[in-house]
Amino acid sequence: MNNLLAALMFFTRLPFHRIKQVPAESFSHVTGWWSVTGWLTGGLSALTFYIFYRFVPLEIAVIMAMLSRVLITGALHEDGLADFLDGFGGGNDKENTLRIMKDSHIGTFGVIGLIFYFLLTFILIISTEVQYIPILLITSDVFCKCVSSHIVYFLPYARPGTESKNRTVYSRPTALEETLTLVSGFGVLLLIPSSIGYIGFIPVPFSLVFTILPIGVFFLLVLLFKKKIGGYTGDCCGAMFLLTELSFRLMQAFF
Repeated sequence: MNNLLAALMFFTRLPFHRIKQVPAESFSHVTGWWSVTGWLTGGLSALTFYIFYRFVPLEIAVIMAMLSRVLITGALHEDGLADFLDGFGGGNDKENTLRIMKDSHIGTFGVIGLIFYFLLTFILIISTEVQYIPILLITSDVFCKCVSSHIVYFLPYARPGTESKNRTVYSRPTALEETLTLVSGFGVLLLIPSSIGYIGFIPVPFSLVFTILPIGVFFLLVLLFKKKIGGYTGDCCGAMFLLTELSFRLMQAFF
């Protein structure tokens, strides 16, 4: 329970801190509960869209849904994406890249990157059939947080723990946390209406097609992080989530 509360406190700006105080070490386990928090952030975003769509045009309802998640998370992931783009776009070596990423000021790469990110996200969402948009908002959030949380298995933390922005280095999930992550991340795909195919005698939901590109983007980013800085940072996690989510929405737009 402490680890779950720590994840809700870390990944949202909702007042979960009023429930109880949690040990500091619980915050090192937040990635193991990342996809679970996606049910809350994605669900509230979908609910926001559903409410606004009853009274305003589609485009405004989509913008309000996007804005709601930014407010709920405190733009945590968007800040990570901007820092990642600034660091990887402007840094010529590991030390310089990490220094730029830690700088609280946003640069040209970050600004341009966020503009394109929000434009693409908006276009991909409104290109989806209206009745499926709430499902898209939930499934993309939960599944891509599940995928992104596995970065801790492939890369070490790129900075010493004392130099981390939040003084926290993520630990690998426990067996229970990993099980919940996978059940949460792949279970959410059942929300997507799709036909069932067969590999031999094994039934396979067609919705698994949507996972191909996000998983591919995940491994490409892992290779990029390893080459550029030899590991990952919290900003890399935020960028990983948003870029895999963007690719997930791109897959849904095609189908």
